[in-house]
Amino acid sequence: MAVCHKRTFIVSLPRFKLKSFILLLKLMNKKIIFISVLMLIVAFSGTSQIFEPVRWKFEKKLTGDKTADLIFSATIDDGWHLYGLHIPDDGPRPTSFTFETLQNVRKVGEMQSSSKLIENYDANFGMTLNWYNHNAVFVQKITFDDPEKVLIEGYVEFMTCNDESCLPPAQEEFVFKFSDTAKKEPADSQVATTSTDEQVATGADTENLQLTTGTDAAPDYWTPVVDELRNYGNTAEESSSFWWIFLLGFGGGLIALITPCVWPVIPMTVSFFLKRSENRKKGRKDAILYGLAIIIIYVALGLLITLIFGASALNDLSTNAVFNLFLFALLVVFAISFFGAFEITLPSSWTTKMDAKAESTAGFLSILFMAFTLVLVSFSCTGPIIGLLLVEVSVSGSILGPLMGMFGFAVALAIPFSLFAFFPTWLKSLPKSGGWLNTVKIVLAFLELAFALKFLSVADLAYGWGILDREVFIALWIVIFALLGMYLLGKIRFPHDSETKHTSVTGVFLAMISLAFAVYMVPGLWGAPLKAVSAFSPPLYTQDFNLNTTVVHFEFDDYDEGMAYAAKKGLPVVLDFTGFGCVN
Repeated sequence: MAVCHKRTFIVSLPRFKLKSFILLLKLMNKKIIFISVLMLIVAFSGTSQIFEPVRWKFEKKLTGDKTADLIFSATIDDGWHLYGLHIPDDGPRPTSFTFETLQNVRKVGEMQSSSKLIENYDANFGMTLNWYNHNAVFVQKITFDDPEKVLIEGYVEFMTCNDESCLPPAQEEFVFKFSDTAKKEPADSQVATTSTDEQVATGADTENLQLTTGTDAAPDYWTPVVDELRNYGNTAEESSSFWWIFLLGFGGGLIALITPCVWPVIPMTVSFFLKRSENRKKGRKDAILYGLAIIIIYVALGLLITLIFGASALNDLSTNAVFNLFLFALLVVFAISFFGAFEITLPSSWTTKMDAKAESTAGFLSILFMAFTLVLVSFSCTGPIIGLLLVEVSVSGSILGPLMGMFGFAVALAIPFSLFAFFPTWLKSLPKSGGWLNTVKIVLAFLELAFALKFLSVADLAYGWGILDREVFIALWIVIFALLGMYLLGKIRFPHDSETKHTSVTGVFLAMISLAFAVYMVPGLWGAPLKAVSAFSPPLYTQDFNLNTTVVHFEFDDYDEGMAYAAKKGLPVVLDFTGFGCVN
C-alpha cells in the first residue's frame, strides 16, 4: 500500500460520531467502504444541518416486579430503508445493539422485532437483503432484582440506504435507568435525538481559537485510533495488488504484440527456429527457450529497478512533485513519438553487437542474445508501453511491483513465439501487417497523452499553481477522447497512416466508445462527480465554477488545530484523509 504525502482536512459536524468513522474503517468490507466514501458528499449537505433519514426513540416498559421490556423504535423517511438484524457477511452493516453496561440486570433471550421485514434485491450491493421501511420496533426483554440499582448503557449501530445511495454506518447511544434519578432525563427514560440545528464549525469561528504550546500542548488525539489504523489492511490486500500489477503488465505485453515493431517479427522468428533445426522437436525447444529468454530479460529489468530504488524510494518518487513533472514530460514524449513525429531508438551498434554474439555462441546463450536483439529492435514500440507500466507500478510503492509488472509483460510477449512453434499452421491465420498496426500506435499515443495529465495534476496540486484545475483537466480529456474518436472514424490522418477508402466496423464501434466517453465528461465542467474518472481528475474543490452545492468543504487543514477547536466547541468531527499523490 503506497504511503502518500497527506493533507488532513477536517469538518466539524454535529452527531456524526468519531467512533462510527473508526468502525467504518475497521469493520466494513471494501465494497461498503467504496460506496460509503462515494456517498459521503451526498450524505452531508453544504449547510449547517446533516440529513438523517432515521430517528430513534428508546423506551422501557415494566412487565412485572422484576421484568421489563426495552423498546427501540426507529422512524424511517420515505424512500429510505433500515437493514435488518441478520445480513450476509459481504453485505452492508446490519442493525445491531451493543450493551456496554448492564448493571444489576440480565438480558432474557435475543433482541426481537415485531415489524414487517422486507426481503428484496438490493442494487447497491448486488445481492438479496432484508430491511425495514417507514418504521421498525425492536424489543429486548430483561430481568432484575432491584430496579433502583439498574443501569443500562449502550448504542445501536445501523446503516441506511435508498435505491441509489447509502449513508455511512451511524450510532445512536441509549441509557436506561429505573431509579428516581431517571426523572431528570426525558420522560419514560427516552433518549431524545440530538437536534440538527447545531452549528457547524466555520472559518470565522477559528479567530477565537487559542492553541497552547510547549508542555501545555493540545492532547494527542491520535492515541485512541493508532491500533485500529495499524491493523487496517492485510497481506491479502497486498497479494491482490500484486495480481493486479501482473495483469496490468500482461495487458501491456498483449498491446505490445500488435505494434509494428513486434507483430511482423513473430512469423519470421518462429519460421527461423523451425527451419534451422534438423527436426521439428528441436525447433520447438528453441522457440520455447526463446520465449523463456524474453521473460528472463524483462524480469531482470524489473529486478534491476527494484534493487536500484527499493520500495520506499519508489513510493517517495511516486508522490514527489518533481518526479511527477518528469513522468508527465516522459509520457508526452512517448505520445509524440507514437504520433509519428520521431522514433525512439537505441544505438544501432547495440543491435549489431547482439547479432554478432548470437552468431558466435551456441545453445541457450545464443538464443538469449537473439532475444536481446528483439528487445532492442522493438524498443521504439515497447519502450513507451513499458514506461507507462513502470510509472503505474511506481505509484504502488511495492518493492515487488516492477518485478511482477515486467513478469506479466514478458509472459504475454513470449507466449506467441512458443505457441506458434507447436502449432505452425496457425501462422497462416494471423492478420497481415498493414496500416492497422500504426492505428494501434496512434490510439496508444492519445491514451498516453491523457495519462500524462494525471501526473501534471499531482505536481500542480503540490505546488499550488492552479494551472490544471478540475474543469481544465476535464476539458483537455474531452478534447483528447473526441479527437481519438474522430481519428478512428478516419477524419484525422497522421504521417505514417496508410490511405483507406472506408472506416472499419471495429473502428466505428471504438469511435462510438471514445466519443461517448467524451460526452459523458461534459457535465463535469459544471461540477458533476464523474465517478468513472474521479481517480484521475483533480478534486472538486479545485473547480472554480461549480454548480454542485452538495459538496462539503473542509474548514481546517491541520489535524491538531481542528481537533482542538472541536473539543472546545463540543462538536464531533469528520476526517477526510486525502493527498496530492494519491486518490481517495
